[in-house]
Amino acid sequence: MKEREYFMKKAIAAAKRAAKRDEVPVGAVIVKDGEVIAVAGNRKERENCAVYHAEIVAIKKACRKLGNWYLDGCEMYVTLEPCPMCAGALINSRLDKLYFGAYDPKAGCCGSLCNLVEDGRFNHTLKVEGGILKEECAALLSEYFRQKRALNKAAKADRKGE
Repeated sequence: MKEREYFMKKAIAAAKRAAKRDEVPVGAVIVKDGEVIAVAGNRKERENCAVYHAEIVAIKKACRKLGNWYLDGCEMYVTLEPCPMCAGALINSRLDKLYFGAYDPKAGCCGSLCNLVEDGRFNHTLKVEGGILKEECAALLSEYFRQKRALNKAAKADRKGE
């Protein structure tokens, strides 16, 4: 468990950096043979594109580093359960294992709504373990959205006062 927590803390650090750039705080780390080969946070706002989730950005970096789209022998650590798009990318990139922090009951497709990555009907499956440092990962998201709501409320009140 110590190794999983170590790498999840790296993903949490990436999520915190994303939050500082006003991105939803999700971070992802890809590990091969005990070595971090890619770290990424959400970049949807920065890139103005819906597909720039932390998982997708991390996969792109790992593929570049290894010189191959096939990420055999790699594991991903991500602070939030992957959505359907990211679950598909995990399958297609042939990652071996997925470790995630917070469960996502609204969009999670690695156990919450469904489990695409362990569905044997696809040409590849991953082993999955959720709930690693889940309280810390969930707190990052809760705090981010709490602050967003407070800012939106303040902006609305300012507009009424004009």
